[in-house]
Amino acid sequence: MRSNGRPFSEWRRLSAVNAVRYSYEAVRAADDPAAFISLKDEDQALAEAAALDAAGPAGKPLFGLPFAVKDNIDVAGLHTTAACPDFAYVAKKSAFVVQRLEDAGAICIGKTNLDQFATGLVGVRSPYGVPKNALNPALIPGGSSSGSAVAVAGGAVAFSLGTDTAGSGRIPAGMNGIVGLKPSVGLLSATGMVPACRTLDTISIFAVTVADAAEAASVAQAYDASDFMSRALPPTGVSPMPPQITVGVPLPDQRQFFGDSESQKAYDADLKVLSGLGATIREIDFEPLHAVARLLYEGPWVAERYHAIREIIEERPDVLHPVTRKIIGGAQGITAVDTFDAIYKLQTMKRAVIPMLAELDCLAVPTVPAVYTVAQVEADPVQLNSNLGTYTNFVNLLDLAAISVPVGEREDSLPSSLTLIGAAGSDARLAGYAAALEAGARPDVVAAPEGHITVAVVGAHLSGMPLNHELTSRNAVYLRSLSTTPDYRLYALSGTVPPKPGLLRVGKGKGEKIAIELWALSAEAFGTFVAGIPAPLGIGTLTLGDGTSAKGFLVEAEAVNGARDISSYGSWRSFVAEAS
Repeated sequence: MRSNGRPFSEWRRLSAVNAVRYSYEAVRAADDPAAFISLKDEDQALAEAAALDAAGPAGKPLFGLPFAVKDNIDVAGLHTTAACPDFAYVAKKSAFVVQRLEDAGAICIGKTNLDQFATGLVGVRSPYGVPKNALNPALIPGGSSSGSAVAVAGGAVAFSLGTDTAGSGRIPAGMNGIVGLKPSVGLLSATGMVPACRTLDTISIFAVTVADAAEAASVAQAYDASDFMSRALPPTGVSPMPPQITVGVPLPDQRQFFGDSESQKAYDADLKVLSGLGATIREIDFEPLHAVARLLYEGPWVAERYHAIREIIEERPDVLHPVTRKIIGGAQGITAVDTFDAIYKLQTMKRAVIPMLAELDCLAVPTVPAVYTVAQVEADPVQLNSNLGTYTNFVNLLDLAAISVPVGEREDSLPSSLTLIGAAGSDARLAGYAAALEAGARPDVVAAPEGHITVAVVGAHLSGMPLNHELTSRNAVYLRSLSTTPDYRLYALSGTVPPKPGLLRVGKGKGEKIAIELWALSAEAFGTFVAGIPAPLGIGTLTLGDGTSAKGFLVEAEAVNGARDISSYGSWRSFVAEAS
């Protein structure tokens, strides 16, 4: 079973106006009043989209993509509630990250539901109701970023923002069959975000594919001097997976699934997929990591949550959700001595854990150790929530990055997900592993038919373009749309009939991501196709944004002298649309 989410490539076939119109129609069709706490006025969003269409996509890498924002992150002109009506205020300006996304052409359509004050992994602790799990409404949506995950998985938006302190950007992704990218702490600015644990929080990203999540993260990433946790980390994106990596997994007797045998079998199957991609699976002692995880709610970090809502919990405790009040209220007995004791204990634990992690390329753990229904969680809200955090709670305490990616399918047809975890700053590397895992687990998305060769086209051979018939007449099979890595520049060549672009490799990180389509040709058809390519174009190997590579069109460097650089458009299709 897969989500109904739409990758960026499908949204990008629409104008900005049509994308926004479709987004609001999808919200209405979902008939889920608990998914969004507030929506932007539709006419306002359509006006913003119309202005984008009129200006064109140049310099707007996220042109026309509708997105949603968890309601503990500010969006100018909309209420921020953190799922507590008595806390609500109208944001005067957008959060740092939201502003960067909007400047890049993305359009926020509304604010999504969450476990109150981002306290919970279940998605049921909100006075605004329980968002419907996009795959099975009887199941919890996962939290705390419940509405953000549901909005993407249900196809209402192209991507969304959540937050993640203890798993809030990973558990909902796993529960709804989508990608959940939890960046290194400090990679994305937290300015304009209502904190939970300020020293551990990070804004996270939900999307349908790894490449899409990584693209949104790369746009949002920037050092923010006004955020004391912000830091300059390596650029995110998708780095190709090397032929061999070493992956740490729990010893068999330390794998906790809380009686969910289907989760256990799915995890074993997912690890086989990972192994098939060249990963050496190394079983390690996970008890030190579990011990760190227990610190998060047994230690003084609960006091950070208390600090974030101190005025409310001390003066108006009755306005809080009962479970939220009970959890955060437990911080009242924590002393400064307890805090320093826990800090010292964590540092000691790090001494034991970090050398072990340094010997690995990443960890691979089940995103969701057990699947629960809403009824089960309502009957046992604290313990089941704790179970869900088994493989998530230690990550931010140890300053690690993570990404959750759907891999296989459980016997009940629900998707299973792996979370890949690595050192701070390894975000692009983890995304590369996840993209390879995504492709290996879903060969129907990228694999050419047996005996066929994949070719990437960038210009006049794109679907609907003048030379596309040269592919279709050879019975080429369309595979999918995506982008290159940001190592290329696109030029409008002069004197070509029909008009054609030239794609030039300029070096790692020195160019732009350029949209391409993947098609598959039989070996014989590929030969005749390549034989007809006129100079100065030729076929080389392109590196793609999902960590893979393919044969594709490239241009000779000398041919672009004096040609117009159209890289900022991001695609030949966008340039042609504006030129016409």
